[in-house]
Amino acid sequence: MAAPISHSSHASKPQQLVRGERRMFAASDDSAMMKQIQSTHAPDGRLVNVKPILQIVEHVLRHITPNIDHALNDGKGHIDALDDRTSLSSIDDVLDTLAYIVHKISCELDADDGGGDAHATTMVILNMLSSYSWDAKVVLTLAAFAVNFGEFWLIVQLCTTHSLAKSVALLKQLPDILEHSQTLKPHFEALNRLIKAMIDVTKCIVEFTELPTEYISSEVPPMSIALAHIPTAAYWTIRSVVACATQITSLVGLRHEFVTSTSEAWELSSLAHKVSSIHEHLQHLLRLCYQRIDEMKQREAFDDLKHTIETPQLDVVRIIIKFLRKEDPHPLLSPEKIKVQTDVLRRKHVLLLISDLDISLDEIQILEVLYKYERVTLELNYEIVWLPIVDRSSWNDGYEQKFKSLQSIMQWYTVSHPSNIEPAVVKYTREVWRFVKKPIMVTLDPQGKVTCTNALNMMWIWGNSAFPFSTEK
Repeated sequence: MAAPISHSSHASKPQQLVRGERRMFAASDDSAMMKQIQSTHAPDGRLVNVKPILQIVEHVLRHITPNIDHALNDGKGHIDALDDRTSLSSIDDVLDTLAYIVHKISCELDADDGGGDAHATTMVILNMLSSYSWDAKVVLTLAAFAVNFGEFWLIVQLCTTHSLAKSVALLKQLPDILEHSQTLKPHFEALNRLIKAMIDVTKCIVEFTELPTEYISSEVPPMSIALAHIPTAAYWTIRSVVACATQITSLVGLRHEFVTSTSEAWELSSLAHKVSSIHEHLQHLLRLCYQRIDEMKQREAFDDLKHTIETPQLDVVRIIIKFLRKEDPHPLLSPEKIKVQTDVLRRKHVLLLISDLDISLDEIQILEVLYKYERVTLELNYEIVWLPIVDRSSWNDGYEQKFKSLQSIMQWYTVSHPSNIEPAVVKYTREVWRFVKKPIMVTLDPQGKVTCTNALNMMWIWGNSAFPFSTEK
């Protein structure tokens, strides 16, 4: 990628590079290129905590790119207040052993002024990082670029107000960004797009490394497919870093003369398009991975729930706790419409009223007579808990209003909201207790044993004289 200089001897270089890049785009994903990229990969098992490094890199690059926009569009720079979300001491600890390799990559990026082979520079960096994992390779390369770009932009930004920065800019022969804003605008706009795409892909690669291996195997699609694509994604991200670094380096020493060179902006835009496409593909695979993880977690939760229900317990509350999400410490609404803990059900028979939102008012009124009046008169030790089983994927304001309306007229305990019910419970009620459409009443004794999977008919016929509403009764 050539700098926009006016020497005629270099006039054909941009066109040559464009043709070279087109060939590279076409050839990069074939088996020969993949073998070349994979040949540089010889991880030695070292673990690098890339998360804090990526946070600070993103912090640097996200703060530079808006400043470029302000400088080019408004004619003045703008420095955002630093938002330090990361512990500086933790970053120091991580970077302490990595500073040298980051410096080496930084020097390599500085050395490529556009006259060399960008692919060759990328391969040199990959060879430097051969012993690191793919996510570490990309993050460390981005860190080196963030150092170079950050230093460059600090000087550009401060040179009009700070004498030291002005002197350094003079020695480097840096151009006046504001003075040449119209000439540089296409370059920096393309640069911004590419930097965003690079960060997106890097975060995606890191996210794959954080997926829980107990729920998704590297041997099984979609994870195996993603792992096969990550080397190519890493190559193109590092290749893009080289292109960005070359664009910055090309400005050094060009303080006075500029000519418009569309080929460089074209290259950055083409890379941004390619890297964005890679990001979209990785995001699609990530979504599939999360779907599989969610399925495995739900299967595990279902098996755990089934085991708990079918194993003798000491307390019914242990069963009820399994039905409700742990995030809410007060998951039930009392007959007085006060949020309460599940402990209110301890040492009591619990009748689980399971229905959708189409339960009839007649059924509610009959239960109200049995629960609110006869139960109290006869001093029977049971409580009713409504479990509304609904399709959360189609939940809307109408359903919300209907739920609240039903909840308001029920004189017994209800789940505070359908979203508090664990998905495994919905599956269990349908598959094991055979709930379809008609309401059912599952009865549990004070120890949590299921004594009847549907006691409603018994209650309609015999009322409270059928207590404790067990199959034996």
